[in-house]
This record gives sequence, C-alpha cells and structure tokens, in this order.
Amino acid sequence: MSMRQVDRQFWNGKRVFVTGHMGFKGAWLVSLLSHLGAKTFGFGKDEREKLLYRELRLAGHTRRVGDINDLGAVKAALAESGAEVLFHLAAQPIVLTSYDDPLATFETNVLGTVRVLEAARKSANLKAIVVITSDKVYQNDGASRAFREGDPLGGADPYSASKAAAEIVAHSMARSFFPPPNPIRIATARAGNVIGGGDWADFRLLPDAARAIGAGQPLVCRNPASTRPWQHVLDPLSGYMMLAEDLAHRKTDIDAWNFGPAQEDVLTVGEVADRFVAAWGGDAKWMTESSQAPVRHEAKLLAIDSSRAQRELGWYPRWRSREAIERTASWYRDHYTGVGGGELVERDIASYLSEAPNH
Repeated sequence: MSMRQVDRQFWNGKRVFVTGHMGFKGAWLVSLLSHLGAKTFGFGKDEREKLLYRELRLAGHTRRVGDINDLGAVKAALAESGAEVLFHLAAQPIVLTSYDDPLATFETNVLGTVRVLEAARKSANLKAIVVITSDKVYQNDGASRAFREGDPLGGADPYSASKAAAEIVAHSMARSFFPPPNPIRIATARAGNVIGGGDWADFRLLPDAARAIGAGQPLVCRNPASTRPWQHVLDPLSGYMMLAEDLAHRKTDIDAWNFGPAQEDVLTVGEVADRFVAAWGGDAKWMTESSQAPVRHEAKLLAIDSSRAQRELGWYPRWRSREAIERTASWYRDHYTGVGGGELVERDIASYLSEAPNH
C-alpha cells in the first residue's frame, strides 16, 4: 500500500477519549487531535511539577482528573465524553521506576487496562479502542533481528512484563466481551523509544540531555552501546490514528501492530547523543556514566518490524532519525530561551502535517 496520511475529515469533530493525556505522548496526541478539529476528553492524573500538558493551548478539550484504577471514575468520564474513539495511554512508563515500585507498575499497567476496557463495555458510542503498549513486550532473546507482531511476549523487567501482560489482557477482553456483532473494535499498538520536545521524565536520554545541557553540564549516558528504535513522537501517533480510523471503518479487527522507525534508524545511545549535542551546538557534550553505578537489566538490542503497518495501513515513518533528533534538540533549545511549549508543539505539528508523503 502506498503511504497515506491521517484522514483530516475523519477526525474533524470526532469525540475522542484519551487516558494518560497529561503524559508526554498523551500531550502530543491531544495536541495533534485538537489541531485536526477533534473534541478531546482527557482522563488521568499526573502530579509531576513539570509537564508539557500544562503549556498546551488546546481547542475543544475537556479533562477530568482521576485514577485509572478507579473504575467508577473511568466509567463516569467515558460516559460523559460520548467518545467514539478511545486511546488508552495511561501507564507507569519508565523501566527503572518499575524496579523501585513494581506493585504500582503492575497495578497501573495491567489492572488499569482491565478497568478501562471494562468501562468501555457499557459505552453507547465507542467504535474503536487502541491500547498503547510498548516495543518492550517481546521476549528479548538478544537475536539480531527486528521483532514482529507474532513473536513471543516476555519481559525481564517489571515494566516490560506489565506491558506484555496488558497485551494479553487487551486481546482476552476483546475476544471475550467485544466479539462481532459488537460495534467496538479493539487493537494494541507497540512503538519504540519516542522522542520530541516536552518530555521531562527521568531516566530518558533526551530529557536528561536537555536538562544537563540547558544547565551547562554534560549529558551522562548509562549504556552508550545499547541500541533503540528512535523515532519522533508524531510518527507513531499518526500510526495509532490511522489504526483507529480502520477500526472504526471495520477494515481491521482484534490484533497487534508495530509502529517503529526504519531499520537503518535503529541507533546506539552514543550515536543519538552525538547527534543531539551537534544539533544543540555551542558547548554541548556528553560522557559515559561511571562503572560504579548500580546495574539493572535493560535490553541491549531492541528493534521492531513495522512492515505489516506499512503494507496494510499505508503507514510509514515520515521523519528519519537525524531530522527527529535535530527537531527535538531545537525544541528544547528554543524552550530554554523562553519560547512556550504549546507554541513549539504547534510548530512541529504544522510542519509534520504540511509535508507530503515521500515514501
């Protein structure tokens, strides 16, 4: 299938429920949806002091603060929204944090998914649900190949295991409670390490880089030889939206989908750090972390095969790694000079949507 774009007509005026809207990907998603004229309804909570979401200027947006594990609150918010499409992003998203608090990680990522889908069972308007998990759901045997959707699930760390469990939950709930002729279609989506401006989470490479360089310090990298599938956040988000379109149009059914970068864009942490500091300019630099740091398991090699999404959805990554890293560095650099986060997000979205498909 040739490369397609997000269907502006489909999203214009569409009522969309987004859990985890205050997180990094959630904030970019409601921004993209709002830009296209959708009526977004965010549900979740995030008490971190520095959040991109608080800087956004969103039209047609409503939010309710609530715990994803409060089933009554989720049901009430979803009913109030009248949503036709649901994106479930609410999660504990950090691998290293999952070691510090595995109970909360499993509670949020597994049972939170159960509760969202349980709330959706009684929805009068929903047509499509996309449950966002992670590329880390796969049983990583260290083989030098990209993982495909049918590969075994696993997870050595609590975060990865919780996301693999969320996949099993979503597909079990879909087959048990949403079979045809139920009008609601459900799918899961897996993406790699996404980058873009406004991510302030701990233990992530480019937020760490922005904080350090913005303060005049070098970036310190834990595992510079580790590889990750790096992509700009707008690429997988557009894939999630295309998937939701096809679910709503009943063109696809219960399944899992990979949305990763081109294979040649699977870079080492050190390569990404090199490109980021070069794009930032000035005295920006990075160094390797001291070997005295505590060792915790993180996959050394990780890549996913997105050929199915390309073949069946017409989705392709639009911004290659160099452009994604440069745009991210520019976002943070300009933010440190005083440009608002909402303005910078709109700038990137407008640029992304204006570019014609070039695959």
